[in-house]
Amino acid sequence: MSAETQTEAEAEARAALEERARRLFAGPVTFLKSAPALKFLPDPEVPEIAFSGRSNVGKSSLLNALTGRTSIARTSVTPGRTQELNFFEVGEPALMRLVDMPGYGFAKAPPSVTEQWRRLVRDFLRGRVVLKRTLLLIDARHGMKPVDDDMMQMLDEAAVGYRVVLTKADKIKASDLAAVVAATEAAARKRTAAYPTVHVTSSELKLGIAELRAAILEDAAI
Repeated sequence: MSAETQTEAEAEARAALEERARRLFAGPVTFLKSAPALKFLPDPEVPEIAFSGRSNVGKSSLLNALTGRTSIARTSVTPGRTQELNFFEVGEPALMRLVDMPGYGFAKAPPSVTEQWRRLVRDFLRGRVVLKRTLLLIDARHGMKPVDDDMMQMLDEAAVGYRVVLTKADKIKASDLAAVVAATEAAARKRTAAYPTVHVTSSELKLGIAELRAAILEDAAI
């Protein structure tokens, strides 16, 4: 097989994967439950993909964009609103689950709440056998922050593979975005559990959504 033929075959395979992912996420996606503690977790029956990021980074908007809904996950302008693990089932019967993790880095939370968050997230990451990948969301307008480094360290220590996803890419100039992408990729390369390629997305413009859906399908191996 020539290099050109191989490239065409790879492109066709990628397009087929993106279409399969689109069809899956366009089908039934339902809220399953919220888990404020590990004892409330659903049974580990299907692959899970978790979403993590600073408060107000756009997790709910990204979940809505991926599933083609407007309210599968609530959006809020109040940082730190989500303080539980929220599970969504994809497919009927469920083929996989999406896990909306509590946002981190909210300044107004009391220390007790912050510590509760750390324990819940750390124990979930270390003990969830069906967790196939975590998506670490970073606001493209602000780039990496120290709290993101802390989350990367937690993921590395838990030996959980993760993809870095830049959100709100439509909110900054192309030249500034390129600089943020380069800096984020450099930070990811220094991490043991980080996937080397950074995903660039905009929930509003649907930028990078098809590619991210396909990556999730690959990670879930379904």
